[in-house]
Amino acid sequence: MINQNHDSEEQAQMQKLTRIIALSVTLATVSGCSTFGVYKRDIPQGNLITQNMVEQLRPGMTQQQVTRVMGRPLLEAPFDAREWDYVFRLDKAYSDVETRRVTLTFDTRGQLANIEKEGDIAQDLPLDVNTTPGASEGADPLNALPAESTQVPTPDAGPASTPLR
Repeated sequence: MINQNHDSEEQAQMQKLTRIIALSVTLATVSGCSTFGVYKRDIPQGNLITQNMVEQLRPGMTQQQVTRVMGRPLLEAPFDAREWDYVFRLDKAYSDVETRRVTLTFDTRGQLANIEKEGDIAQDLPLDVNTTPGASEGADPLNALPAESTQVPTPDAGPASTPLR
């Protein structure tokens, strides 16, 4: 009789231990799978290149004129400043990476001689601008702060600022 009670207690403990292990394994497995997923965002890098910008480029333009249209290049050839590379890369959160490249070559007088394009420059870029309250990434830092924190405090006119008689 004592033996049977002892065996049934061991069996109950073993069942309890088995349930705990099964529950732990199930929780560990399910915790790795989320229905919400991980939040990802698009990551743009380099020089923004648009069709409008490239259409403004004309052979014979000076480097200064090109800079007004395209901005400074991401890459300049280290041994020959006559070649400028504008590279834009958009790592899309839930799809592929889009790369655009415009290589500009200048002649010995510093005038635009050749324009080479890679990637789909004609397609609009799906750049997402955060407009939610509090989202200030990419915004002017002074405009991103609350109005009262950008005001410069005026010094109080105290005893030290009163003229002596």
